[in-house]
Amino acid sequence: MAVSFDLFGTLVAADRPAEPWNAVAESLAERGVGVPNDWESAYRSAHREYDRGREAPLPEHVRLALASRGVEVTAATAREAVLAAFDGPVSQREGARDALAAVADRGPVGICSNCSVPGLVERTLDRTDLAADAVVTSVDCGWRKPHPQIFEKTADALDLPLSALVHVGDDARTDGGADRAGARSVLLADASLPTVATRLREDRL
Repeated sequence: MAVSFDLFGTLVAADRPAEPWNAVAESLAERGVGVPNDWESAYRSAHREYDRGREAPLPEHVRLALASRGVEVTAATAREAVLAAFDGPVSQREGARDALAAVADRGPVGICSNCSVPGLVERTLDRTDLAADAVVTSVDCGWRKPHPQIFEKTADALDLPLSALVHVGDDARTDGGADRAGARSVLLADASLPTVATRLREDRL
C-alpha cells in the first residue's frame, strides 16, 4: 500500500490573497511590468479554453491576460511573479508530520495536490519542513483532481498500482475522486490526521 496526501487544507494551512489579481499586479510591477488599468477585468476573464479536468497554469493565464491588453512578458517573468504573489504564510496542520512519518514507516508516501502555480507546492513543502517520496501536482501533470489521471500519475510515481493507493484529503469532491479512479480515499471529515497516523500504525487504514 502507498499513501498520498493532499497538501493545502490537509497537511498545511496557507494564507491566500483575498484579491489575487491585486497580488499578481503588485508582483508584476515589482518586476517592471506595466500593469493595465483594467487588470482586474483582464485577470478575471477567460483567455483560452481547456478540456474538462485540465489544469489551467496561472502563469500562462497571466501572460494571456496581459497580452489581451497589449502587454508582453516572458514566461519566466510571469512564472516568477505568480509564484511570489502566492508564496504567502503557511503552517503545518496538527498531525501532519506524524501522519507522514507513520506512512514512511510502512511504505512510500506521496503528495497529490491541485495547484495552478508552478513551484508553489514544492516551495510550501520546503517552508513547512515536510517531505515525501513523490510529489505530483496538477500544474505539472496537467490534470486536476478529481480527474483519474492525476491519481494514476501519483500511483505511477510511487511505483505501485492504482488499486494500492490510499489518498488522504479534506475535499470530498476533489480528493474523493480517488474512489472513482480506482484508488481509495480517506477524508479528514471522517478521520483527522492524528487518527490517520494511529490507524496506519495499527494497520487499520
